[in-house]
Amino acid sequence: MAGTMEQPKSIAMQNQPAVVDIRHILQRLWPDPEKENVTAREISDALALIFTNELSPVQSGSLLTALHFTSWDRRADVLAEASAAMRRHSAEIDYQKLEAAFSSRRRPEGKYQGGLCDIVGTGGDSHHTFNISTSSSILGSSLLLIAKHGNRASTSKSGSADLLMNMRPHPAQLSRINPDTISTIYGATNYAFLFAPVFHPGMKYVASIRKELGWRTIFNLLGPLSNPLNDAIEARMLGVARDDLGPVFSEALRLAGSKKGLVVCGQEQLDEISCAGPTWCWQLVEGADGVVEVEHFTLEPKDFGLSVHPLSTVSPGKEPHENADILRRILRGEMPEDDPILEFVLMNTAALLVVSGVCEADTSAMGPEDDGKVVTERGPGNGRWKEGVRRARWAVKSGEAWRQWSAFAKVTNELSA
Repeated sequence: MAGTMEQPKSIAMQNQPAVVDIRHILQRLWPDPEKENVTAREISDALALIFTNELSPVQSGSLLTALHFTSWDRRADVLAEASAAMRRHSAEIDYQKLEAAFSSRRRPEGKYQGGLCDIVGTGGDSHHTFNISTSSSILGSSLLLIAKHGNRASTSKSGSADLLMNMRPHPAQLSRINPDTISTIYGATNYAFLFAPVFHPGMKYVASIRKELGWRTIFNLLGPLSNPLNDAIEARMLGVARDDLGPVFSEALRLAGSKKGLVVCGQEQLDEISCAGPTWCWQLVEGADGVVEVEHFTLEPKDFGLSVHPLSTVSPGKEPHENADILRRILRGEMPEDDPILEFVLMNTAALLVVSGVCEADTSAMGPEDDGKVVTERGPGNGRWKEGVRRARWAVKSGEAWRQWSAFAKVTNELSA
């Protein structure tokens, strides 16, 4: 009709960010990845557009697909740059306020300076073992400040968040932990869980695309490297589900500036330290000149003074509420000392304690149930792995792990919904 006036755009459309075209990157990345026609920074900048909803669904899916099938998503420089971009677009945190909460809780000991620690795995190993890293993070909070980064299950029945939200008598209210309340959490306990959907809101723009693609994308690898409290993390332990990723992740941590880190992969392609046999390890070691190098060695259960247990004994494949009951019994000291799942948890907790530096102390005065007998024996990688187990057992026997967990659950339930 002549003279028809064009209808104004809706407010939602007016506020929607402009879509950026990345065809120039996609065309250089594929189909000749060996030609090095793109840089890690270009890829990270392209991925960053996803977090601000400036990349179309088609090009988002194309980018993830190209990275996957060219193996560029398994390069250390790409993972280091992309995880940095992901952290830059995470929810903003007031570190000054957070530091005030830390000041009363820091307990430096040995070579541990009192900073935050994290233990996390990439997942995707298809072994459906018990929630080891989450359980170990809680035991570790008896002696360390813990910032556990995690999410719901994607390939198993029970993810870290699923487990904690099914704990009894008080499930943790993880969605209430955010940049405004994280300082309150640390005012009450050494333990905090950073629920990925809350701290990485930009990931919502790619959620449906990841589901439709049908394979694991770079985001499955970036999660363990993208703890939003990264700037305050002193030490971390990271499990990978494929041994070829060990050197990649250790180098990515080094490139990102980490000085204390341990990347592990059980010989069964397990993203934990294995209770069933050898585990390949890549440890960041800072030299006297301040230069960080990566040292490779192998750990076995005997190095921790613990028994070998087949993975079938630690892979219950249970629902979250059933795994939560197992965790509650571990924390309450109700499991037999030689229980396979308990020893599996102790082994991984011990490794976190070793990499933090707390096991380097030559004296011990942890409190109740501490015999004070430091185990100075060193094993592979020059670590005091048996001392780590001694301290992990103390965390259970003293009730300190349960106290830290209880304080965490209580404060999350007191926060406003």
